[in-house]
Amino acid sequence: MNTPETTVAPLTVVVIAKECLPGKVKTRLTPAMTPEDAARVAAGSLDDTLRTVAALPVARRVLFFDGSVVPDAAAGFDVLHQPGGGLDERLGHLFDAMTGPTLLVGMDTPQLSADDLAPVLHDPERDAWFGPAEDGGFWALYLREPDGTHLRGVPMSRDDTGAVQRARLVDAGLDVGTLATLLDVDTVPDARRVAELVPDSTFAAALAASLPSPLTTATTPLTSGGTR
Repeated sequence: MNTPETTVAPLTVVVIAKECLPGKVKTRLTPAMTPEDAARVAAGSLDDTLRTVAALPVARRVLFFDGSVVPDAAAGFDVLHQPGGGLDERLGHLFDAMTGPTLLVGMDTPQLSADDLAPVLHDPERDAWFGPAEDGGFWALYLREPDGTHLRGVPMSRDDTGAVQRARLVDAGLDVGTLATLLDVDTVPDARRVAELVPDSTFAAALAASLPSPLTTATTPLTSGGTR
């Protein structure tokens, strides 16, 4: 019996990431965990993201990397090293370097699934797709015609970063689709919430090994009067 061939979407998916070194990644997870454990949690998040992207039916995969030791999960990815400068400048450099439809995703959403990205793969002819994050940033950005000027000058790491970035695209006359809102892992509560969404992930295993289970609320014994 012949099996139907999977249609390969004519686009590049880029994962932006930094090398997961203690004290350099997920610093807001400390002091609840050690810098070494925080780095392992970050590495788990990156590995899960890379595996999700590796399984997508797309023409090309790129790791936009700040570091020297490329993770094993990036096998099959082209590696483009990040230049210096602020995040908006680095993202501008990336989108200027791309030559065709390009989808950027971050490394802080290990719960990312193929379903989250399906709208882009189903409609790559749209000018742009935008994935908002709960904290006001964004976890994904797609441009059918990559152009770094859409990103340079956007203030990054603020609670209005996503709104400013989306407005920049709309003001440029682009037809912008909206993806699902996802939670970036920045803090320990974030990490616990995301781990509950993907309990079998490498990220969740690393988190469980690094943090004690959340304390359950103690029940106050009933008094003779029957009140708590």
